[in-house]
Amino acid sequence: MSNRTTVTEFLLLGFSDVWELKILHFVVFLMIYLAGLLGNLLIITAIALNHHLHTPMYFFLVNLAILDLGSISVTIPKSMANSLMNTRVISYPGCVAQVFLFMFLGSADIGILTVMAYDRYVAICQPLHYERVMNRRACMQMTATTWISSMLYSALHTGNTFALSLCGGNVVDQFFCDIPQLLKLACSDSEFSESGVIVFSACLALSCFILIIVSYVQIFRSVLRIPSQQGRRKAFSTCLPHLTVVSLFVFTGIIAYLKPSSRSISRLDLVVDVFYSMVPPMLNPIIYSMRNKDIKAALRKLIGWRLFMTNKKSIFIF
Repeated sequence: MSNRTTVTEFLLLGFSDVWELKILHFVVFLMIYLAGLLGNLLIITAIALNHHLHTPMYFFLVNLAILDLGSISVTIPKSMANSLMNTRVISYPGCVAQVFLFMFLGSADIGILTVMAYDRYVAICQPLHYERVMNRRACMQMTATTWISSMLYSALHTGNTFALSLCGGNVVDQFFCDIPQLLKLACSDSEFSESGVIVFSACLALSCFILIIVSYVQIFRSVLRIPSQQGRRKAFSTCLPHLTVVSLFVFTGIIAYLKPSSRSISRLDLVVDVFYSMVPPMLNPIIYSMRNKDIKAALRKLIGWRLFMTNKKSIFIF
């Protein structure tokens, strides 16, 4: 009992003590953040302004983009600020907020990806029933269920994590407050309960991944029956990148949460955590949207309209 400590702040992992490497870290994270921010904002704006894209598939895509915006905004800015200010400190409430938001956004993300796979399954395998099954009310209910259940799950997960007694100090071997790293600080008599929750979380994510795989197996079987080779190529080119991003998100997350616990973080651990927390939100706009002709047309129309308005203002000023 005497070894239990009261923590008011945590110290996050510093990538390097060399100033030049800190600047490099800041620049790399800034480029990733701006790429994810710009890509997702463009997708949201293009879909919102184009009434032809107000369909279930693009409705779910907007939700995914919003979640990705939040996901990269929870972890990256704080890490960049710490590099510039030469500090590693994050407050206790800030750490709680990071854990809650990261878990909420991550679980909602995989939920929306599962719903999107189901939407494509109904559209391709049961096209005659699509409008009845994927009506406006059903889409709203599925989305609301995903957001609310993810919020409740994250609240329970976060509360259970920070209810643990800490005996290992306040140094978190990660660039953000990550639950597996926080568990290393917990007393041995209280770590088991949260470890069980993490295993449950991994099983839940794997279940969603299996549902996505089953949906796409059915999709591929239907696509192979399409007589047109061009139609088959178009369907495969849309589905395979989706599965690639989902696989990256799920498996790196499971590896990050189920890898053997050690007292010092390795380079591989860091690479895995960076991949599952930063790369999918940045790639999603490219994978799900830039390969889509409707989104490309909407983006060209949006960018062209903005350029036209800028030129019109310039002419008016002169």
